[in-house]
Amino acid sequence: MVCDRGSTLPLYIWLTTILLFAGLAFFAFAQAASARSGAQSAADAAALAAAQQAREELLLDLSEAIDAGNGDWLDWLDLSMGGLPVDEVDAAAAELAAQNNSSLDGSVQPTEVNGAPGFQVDVVTDYTVGDSIIPGTENMTAKARAVAVIQPRCDFPSNTNPTDPVSLDCDGVPVDIDPGNFNPDDLPDASVMFSAYLAK
Repeated sequence: MVCDRGSTLPLYIWLTTILLFAGLAFFAFAQAASARSGAQSAADAAALAAAQQAREELLLDLSEAIDAGNGDWLDWLDLSMGGLPVDEVDAAAAELAAQNNSSLDGSVQPTEVNGAPGFQVDVVTDYTVGDSIIPGTENMTAKARAVAVIQPRCDFPSNTNPTDPVSLDCDGVPVDIDPGNFNPDDLPDASVMFSAYLAK
């Protein structure tokens, strides 16, 4: 009678090694996917922060235009004044990226999506994928990109006279503006007049 127990041992060791290697490789890919997901979350947050900061500045610029009696203040409502404010968007985006353990990869870039103005943000993680069986992952960071846009919420008749009192419909929220008797405190929150959201 021939005993084959000894011949199965190498096969068992070989299969165990294969399974162990596959498990470690899967773990390495999971580490990379986790880092990529973290980078995308940071990019999304940073892009939204840039758009929201510009939205706040938009409201200030609108308020100043009305208060100064400029006849072009309605242009601020439909974003036809020629570009979004950009003074503080880099700082706002960098702050949110840092809160997600990432840094801006370059500066915030103005962009446009389907006619809506916005900002493109690229980030890189401050952490690496980590040690794994794949060489180089211990020094490999993750990168991601996101775009957030701003759209006006308020409608007004095309024949509106900018020097007369105006009643705006901001997605169902009424906003009354009287340029001749204007108080900046009467303006609602910027989110009522402008939406900021991630572009798909």
